[in-house]
Amino acid sequence: MSLISSSLVNFAIIIWLSIETGSAEVLAYAAIAALLPQSIIGLFAGVYVDRWDRRKTMILADSFIACCTLTIALLFQYGNVSYWLIYTLLAFRSAGSAFHMPAMQAAIPLLAPKSELLRVAGINQIIQSVSNIAGPALGALAIGFMDIAYVMYIDIIGAVFAIISLLLVTIPHPEQTTPTSKGVRQLVADIRLGIRAITSNPGIAKLFLFSILVTICIMPLAVLFPLMTLEHYNGDAFHMSVIEGSWGVGMLIGGGVLGILKLKTNKIILINCTYVLMGLAFAISGVLPAWAFWVFVFLTTLSGVAGSIYNACFTTIIQQNIDPLLLGRVFSMFFSISLLPSLIGLLGTGFLADNVGINITFIILGTFIIVIGICSFFSRAMLPLGYQGELSDFES
Repeated sequence: MSLISSSLVNFAIIIWLSIETGSAEVLAYAAIAALLPQSIIGLFAGVYVDRWDRRKTMILADSFIACCTLTIALLFQYGNVSYWLIYTLLAFRSAGSAFHMPAMQAAIPLLAPKSELLRVAGINQIIQSVSNIAGPALGALAIGFMDIAYVMYIDIIGAVFAIISLLLVTIPHPEQTTPTSKGVRQLVADIRLGIRAITSNPGIAKLFLFSILVTICIMPLAVLFPLMTLEHYNGDAFHMSVIEGSWGVGMLIGGGVLGILKLKTNKIILINCTYVLMGLAFAISGVLPAWAFWVFVFLTTLSGVAGSIYNACFTTIIQQNIDPLLLGRVFSMFFSISLLPSLIGLLGTGFLADNVGINITFIILGTFIIVIGICSFFSRAMLPLGYQGELSDFES
């Protein structure tokens, strides 16, 4: 319920901005507002996630996001509609997510055995994909029948569901083996521990490098999907919701495969293949003529399958190879390190899309992703990581 409501509101905001402005730069600014706080706060938020009770962290983060959404919704309701309010809403939600996301990812290995983490990640992708399918459809419907202020109240209801569900579960808290003093020196030392956990393993370091490079290319494309639908394929709000839903269907298929089947294929090989597949889907989408919208839908579904498998495999590898005491900071650092250059690229991408063309931008960035995927096949240091977790916990 929480994911569907968040997806609904996020898509409604995208539709509102796209219809009101039709500008790639405005969408880029909205994406920066939604990601910059999370990327900056994430550099140190993971340290506190590892120290604090992870269930309480998620509850407080959801409560903070709900309060911020309520405040902005009230301002909209009384006629104070402006772009800076939208940017503020997205920025506050991002700050809360900086604590919620790593806490959730770090909690999973404490509840599931290592041998089942890939299947659990696949099931999580199914849940995410259902929200990605229902959210855009409901968001397009909601923005057509309600003022955007009332649409935001739906997200508050979803946050209440999230908080209640967390109150009904128990998440173990790993015993701390390092000092947890509150000084700046200790904070820096804890951050260094997280960095060392990544850099001490050459395979993990290269996996992070390739993933960050791909994220830098994918992030601008994700922001431009609505305008690609509106401008290149001459679509409307319905077509925008179809595209968002097709990505969700792809994620559902990918998550279903991982959740139902216990794949023995090396997870690193799967990740490398998803890079190439996503790059091809994006590049071909930019080449297609305007009348080929349903081919664009198919390619978007295909990239959703690839994205789902990539996310599940990447998350599982990190959960299997990093100490649970360090998982919070490692996940938050990854998102921060990958998002910061992506945000800088968004500004240039918005300019590029407005002046060169959105379809040309898809071709350029899709080609870069293909090249990164091909290069990743030549890294032998990553391959051993993909075989871990195949044995049962007892056998390991």
